[in-house]
Amino acid sequence: MRPPWSMIIFTTLAGAGQGLLLSLVVLDVAVHLGLLVAPAGRFFLAGAAAVLLLAAAGLVAATFHLGHPLRAWRAMSQWRTSWLSREVIVLPAFMAVVFIWALARYVHAASSAVLGLGLLAAALAVVLFVCTGMIYAAVTVIREWATPLTPLNFGLLGLASGLTLCSVLTVVLHVVWLPGVATAAALATAVAAVARAASTWRNAKLAPKTTMQTAIGVRHPRIVQHSQGAMGGSFNTREYFHGASDGTLVRLRWGVAVGAFLLPALLLGLGGAGIPAAALALLAAVQYVGLLGERWLFFAEGRHPQNLYYQRVS
Repeated sequence: MRPPWSMIIFTTLAGAGQGLLLSLVVLDVAVHLGLLVAPAGRFFLAGAAAVLLLAAAGLVAATFHLGHPLRAWRAMSQWRTSWLSREVIVLPAFMAVVFIWALARYVHAASSAVLGLGLLAAALAVVLFVCTGMIYAAVTVIREWATPLTPLNFGLLGLASGLTLCSVLTVVLHVVWLPGVATAAALATAVAAVARAASTWRNAKLAPKTTMQTAIGVRHPRIVQHSQGAMGGSFNTREYFHGASDGTLVRLRWGVAVGAFLLPALLLGLGGAGIPAAALALLAAVQYVGLLGERWLFFAEGRHPQNLYYQRVS
């Protein structure tokens, strides 16, 4: 499939925001239970502001995927059957609860009701991961996406990038938490790498259900396509294939493995010791660029059966 940059940016930005929110809520629960010393009130306020900024930026990027953005509200109408409709409903609800939680946390830090708001925001973040992932996992015709690994990877990658951002926030506003948060980010990145590797291995081993013979209804054992049957490209040849060479895909996979997984896991695994705030911010940026590549690969790995007919162009 052709990777849509609007969706790539939306899912990675919103995912990082959701992961950051989950990190903040876990820290808040630990403070509430007396396991951690409470930071200054601005810590959670700044973190929630970052969550809202990431979600809002992702939402703006997503509008570029719409043919008629002014009609976007209609997407909510099919919530009974559409994961996209459910995502459209959950996302603003998530942002609203995060906003209320942040203000309440700043004013009434020790309140159980405030903690409940945080847990509600965390639950909505998890539901949003499921909705976003299931939009693609429910497309059974694209077998590379139609797996529980799809929403799982969306969630794990979002959590990993969110924890990395939380490390940056921690080194700036409450450095005493940095070793624990950085180690958690390293572990989340390692787990996300394993899950993504499992998805890549699964997709590489998928045996095609359809062949050129079944595509055109001819049973001859050897069929060679010399032309797509048209003088130029079409919607099908543009939208159902990424256009990258095999060599480009290999190089991109290596870049993703290093930038999104290996480098962050190794550096964060040191517990953030001796790493200045600027270096951690740069590491978060490098990981995000790597995740852009990972999400591009996710879309590119989706092989639509119609490409059997148009493979000469692809």
